[in-house]
Amino acid sequence: MGRPREFDINTAIKTATELFWRKGYEGTSLSDLTDAMRITAPSFYFAFGNKEKLFRRVIEQYYESQIELLESALRELTVRGVAERFLYGCADVLTGPSHAPGCLALNSALPCAEGDTIRVWLATLRGELTVKLRKRFAQANSSEFPVDADPDTLVRLVVMMVWGMAIEAQSGAKRKDLRRAVAVVLAAWPTATKPGLERTAALRERKGVSTRRRSRFS
Repeated sequence: MGRPREFDINTAIKTATELFWRKGYEGTSLSDLTDAMRITAPSFYFAFGNKEKLFRRVIEQYYESQIELLESALRELTVRGVAERFLYGCADVLTGPSHAPGCLALNSALPCAEGDTIRVWLATLRGELTVKLRKRFAQANSSEFPVDADPDTLVRLVVMMVWGMAIEAQSGAKRKDLRRAVAVVLAAWPTATKPGLERTAALRERKGVSTRRRSRFS
């Protein structure tokens, strides 16, 4: 039989989450964790293995909630709707009153040295969110964009906004500040004013330019 636990695991994970969110992975020591959980080091190791294993467990739970937010946004009918719901949702999460400001994962990733296993792992998780957005944007109706719009660039814009807002929130930006920034981005979102017509006109113009160039050298 294993040793009986002296504490509630879920409560301990919640406590660890709050610490990691506020102090980051490297900034949170083993003594910080055991003191906050009110347990001994042996009990900690018995329950979680080590700090890194506990952190990975915390982050996996955190990303489940992030995926839920993204999946909800991906169900919007247009890619602009996807961006709007996801960006405003992130702005609210990053400034939520129940935790430290910013993103739990990013707060921990930035202080880590380049090549650190935790930093690499967190970058991989962020990449998974980007892949989901790319797949949804690739499925968009062509009439949603002007002919010169690049869906992949728009995905990059959304991703950069999310991580930029995370840093701003950690630095003290309020929810209203982030939501105003989102509104500016959405106001500049490229849209075809007349679905199909703008794209057709642009293609004709390109064809005309190509024809004029050929005639010039004929």
